[in-house]
Amino acid sequence: MSVNASQLRIVKYPAEVLRRKASPIAEITDEVREVAKRMIDLMYEAEGIGLAAPQVGLEWRMFVLDIPEDEEGERSAETQPMTATSGPMVFINPTVSGFSRDLVIYDEGCLSLPHITGEVRRPSICTVSATRPDGESFSVQADGLLSRCIQHEFDHLDGTLIIDKFDPATRRRVKPSLESLESASRVIR
Repeated sequence: MSVNASQLRIVKYPAEVLRRKASPIAEITDEVREVAKRMIDLMYEAEGIGLAAPQVGLEWRMFVLDIPEDEEGERSAETQPMTATSGPMVFINPTVSGFSRDLVIYDEGCLSLPHITGEVRRPSICTVSATRPDGESFSVQADGLLSRCIQHEFDHLDGTLIIDKFDPATRRRVKPSLESLESASRVIR
């Protein structure tokens, strides 16, 4: 399948691609690198901090993210584990492991679920291993918002959305918004 990266757009719930398990990228080609660049641009345009390939309609195991450092020093790319990035990062065929035992609650949103947020419990620390667009393998131990974003984007690669992680009360609260997105998708077709 040939992809025109310039044509990619962020897809919204209930697009079926968001519920499918993505496939590994067999070879890192110029096309894959162009898609990664376009995903970074789309993420910035939408004022997001992460974006997975299924969110642009591709069943590829790839995501991008950029968690900027903050002036208070709470997020830094220099700490171990890392709590920020020193610019956008591309993760091709990632695996996530090494989760801490604690579960931290944080209000999450998603570019494919506009105006829908809710509390999600996730381990505070994780380790991600992946391949860069240049073909080099790397591993990062992440904490805080960086760890959360990695886990959120990795969920997309398995067809899991934040709404699947909401508690029953939050699901009831966001149900009208989900129904509105579902209705809008039927009108567009």
